Amino acid sequence: MKSAEIKDLSTKDLAERIETEKAQLAKLKVQHAVSPVENPSIIKKNRRDIARMLTILRQKNAK
Repeated sequence: MKSAEIKDLSTKDLAERIETEKAQLAKLKVQHAVSPVENPSIIKKNRRDIARMLTILRQKNAK
């Protein structure tokens, strides 16, 4: 997800999206621990998306 798309979301939608992404990341990590995921770069991408969303959420709350 790109920063421009994230900035368009409201703070409530952004918080909900962060929770769903965190749940998906946990699920991917468990799947990868049991048997290697076909494309492990998905985990890295997901983690960075969460960090990006958290950063923008903090910026919006600071205003």
